[in-house]
Amino acid sequence: MISGATRVAAVIGHPVSHSLSPALHNAAFVQLGLDWVYVALDVGPGHVADALAGMSALGLRGLSVTMPHKEAAAEFLAERGRLSPSAATLRSVNTVAVGSDGVLEGHSTDGAGLVASLAAAGIGVAGAAVVLIGGGGAARAIADALARSGAGEIAVRNRTLQGAEAAAAIVASLGVAARVVGDGDGTDAVRAADIVVNATSLGMGVAAADAPSGSAAERAALAVDPAALHSGQVVVDIVYHPRRTVLLAAAERAGAVTVDGLGMLVHQAVLQQELWHGRRPDAATMAAAAEHHLAQRELDARRQ
Repeated sequence: MISGATRVAAVIGHPVSHSLSPALHNAAFVQLGLDWVYVALDVGPGHVADALAGMSALGLRGLSVTMPHKEAAAEFLAERGRLSPSAATLRSVNTVAVGSDGVLEGHSTDGAGLVASLAAAGIGVAGAAVVLIGGGGAARAIADALARSGAGEIAVRNRTLQGAEAAAAIVASLGVAARVVGDGDGTDAVRAADIVVNATSLGMGVAAADAPSGSAAERAALAVDPAALHSGQVVVDIVYHPRRTVLLAAAERAGAVTVDGLGMLVHQAVLQQELWHGRRPDAATMAAAAEHHLAQRELDARRQ
């Protein structure tokens, strides 16, 4: 029952109607017994400052920030609020909380969510040799979190050299060994890695069943050479739709341990809830809500 005492949190983005965040967070509020509700708000480009100022004026208790507003939110909060160390390094915010003094605080929980999803699977990153594929915002957040969690070395490969260098620079700034690898030495780096992370959208929407091993469809959807994958490795794909991506299917065949992208989505949301109200929701409850929502979305698409 929504009442005058109900507290409101929201996600802002553009577009935002596809977001899984309302399903995740509302399930968590029910599980915790909190009188909160979470909604999606479509905020157009150029209106982030207005939205954040409105957050205070309307008494919203928390915000998730998604594309394309993460950098603009960081810029606003650097001037009129506070930034966590990760958010300040990345110049990117995906979470806004209200401090005990009423000041808005910007955080970045994406990368920490990935590390938490690994920990939930019994996988530690301390001392690990990591290959990170990607140089965009998600890759940089993951690079930051892996470095802060004590990774031994992080090699970055990306479609553009500039993106790879940006992610590697974040790692190096935190005192962790970093290097950029290209196509020539990328396969050797993957073969030698303890953990391989695909932090790109490559493979999104391509079910493993539709890209058999050795097919052209598989090659087009793979971020790495599957011949470089082997047992004893951990292979992570931040793509969560489909859950079993082409990369993860190839890693399974090679005997590697696999971690899909839903864990990162769920655990970054767990961290958001802790920042908003100080309580830790059940990750399994949130994952189940996300899975149900995805299944319903697929059913609706088949009916159209």
